[in-house]
Amino acid sequence: MKIALPTRDGNIDDHFGHCNHYTIITLDDDQNIVSKERMDSPEGCGCKSDIAPILASKGVKVMLAGNMGQGAVNILQANKIQVVRGCSGPIDEVTAKWLAGEIKDELIVCNHHDCGHH
Repeated sequence: MKIALPTRDGNIDDHFGHCNHYTIITLDDDQNIVSKERMDSPEGCGCKSDIAPILASKGVKVMLAGNMGQGAVNILQANKIQVVRGCSGPIDEVTAKWLAGEIKDELIVCNHHDCGHH
């Protein structure tokens, strides 16, 4: 399974659509991390880009994010990517907490209006 984390400076970016890049982590069947890769973020807001189908085509099943608008949530879910909002901090710590079952979706919808979707 693969999970994606919107990343800036090694931390979860507060707003997924404006992240510097995505860190894609591949897990084996025992949920051990087997690889990490960086995927540059497309230009523009995530909810208006084609990032969801790109991530889905790479096998991403979960997005561990800080905050995002409902439009982005809908697009990710339509591409069969589970969204977990409310994450913050270093990506390695967030991944470890999620794997330990300590992180659940906080149902946070962003209040940024610069994407025109929210």
